[in-house]
Amino acid sequence: MEKFVKHLKDNALPGFGQGKCATHVRKALQAGGAFVTPNVASAKNYGPVLLQIGFREIEVKDPGSFHFLKGDVMVMQPYTNGNVNGHVAGYTGTKWVSDFVQTDFWAGPGYRAEKPAYVVYRY
Repeated sequence: MEKFVKHLKDNALPGFGQGKCATHVRKALQAGGAFVTPNVASAKNYGPVLLQIGFREIEVKDPGSFHFLKGDVMVMQPYTNGNVNGHVAGYTGTKWVSDFVQTDFWAGPGYRAEKPAYVVYRY
């Protein structure tokens, strides 16, 4: 878990991300010791991958008040006119990080406004 979180923190891009969340989270999972093949290019499809490596779904009704734990991973579906690949990010214990450090659970203004479907996974 510590290696996963360290990799997320150490490799976050400055400012806003570049649409490479799936790659960054995959590499962080691999740094943490998980076997994850690089053929899952779309962030929205990471749920089965996480389940296969030992994560489980947890119920999060309100991400604004939920107590996330270090190592939690969220998989978010796309929103209307947003990135068709959706989003994936890991929780460091204080921040959500994908290919950038997010200001909150939602990966940006479009996600925050639309609040698309998401699932949170815990190891």
